[in-house]
Parts: sequence; structure tokens; C-alpha cells
Amino acid sequence: MALTSGSDNPTTLNFLPDNHFVMVAASDIVGDYESVWDKLRVRYGRGAAPRTLNLITGPSRSGDIEQTLLLGAHGPRRLHIVIVKDA
Repeated sequence: MALTSGSDNPTTLNFLPDNHFVMVAASDIVGDYESVWDKLRVRYGRGAAPRTLNLITGPSRSGDIEQTLLLGAHGPRRLHIVIVKDA
């Protein structure tokens, strides 16, 4: 999942909740990172990309502290994605 920042969407909102719910249109789902960059270039145009882009692959987790797996260390503990069928 690719989340962009903007004046009405500060990037900190992506890391604060315990549960992160995202709705995405089925037509916006792509198979690789290059396709994500292609869609961003079309949406924002040359030289107008968002300041921050977060690529999220699942719930936040870390094993840095005493080799113990900790969920939610750097963001949400749970990630829920709702795919909306295109009209």
C-alpha cells in the first residue's frame, strides 16, 4: 500500500492508530513498485510529487529489543484493507 502525504494528510496519521483501515479501489491495485511510481507520476505530474510516500506491506513489527517480536513498534498493530469493486 502506498500512502502519500499532503497538507490535508500529514504522514504522521499513518503511524498513530492501533488499527489502520484503508479503502482502495480495485483498479488502483498494481503488482509491483514500478507500477506504483507510474501511477504517482500520472496523478501528480512531473516535479509535483508528494513530499513523503510510505510503502506499507503489513502491520508494524520489530524484533530489535531482546530478539522479542513486538507488534506496533513503529505504527499500527493491525492493518485492514477493504477493496472496493469498480463501478
